Amino acid sequence: MEKSPIHVIAKWTVKPGQLDSVLGLLPEVVKASTGEEGNLFYKIQQDNTDPNILLLFEGYKDEIALNAHRNAEHFQTIVVGKIVPLLAAREVNLTTPLKF
Repeated sequence: MEKSPIHVIAKWTVKPGQLDSVLGLLPEVVKASTGEEGNLFYKIQQDNTDPNILLLFEGYKDEIALNAHRNAEHFQTIVVGKIVPLLAAREVNLTTPLKF
């Protein structure tokens, strides 16, 4: 059975006054994440009406690659350790692409 890729759609709501700090940390996260063997893509977008809302769209070749990402040093140190405390809210949806 072929393993399905997993796409992550995450919505981060940054606490007021913390956007510059979060944006300053993201280049290192993007560079390290896109360098992971199982990463397919890692895109970040900013909401047009509320700049404190960031949407992350990530792709991993399978669940093993996603778990490797979540356990990676840069994820634990920067995302969990430094960015999450600057967020007012964080939603993460794991999705499977549908083929029609």
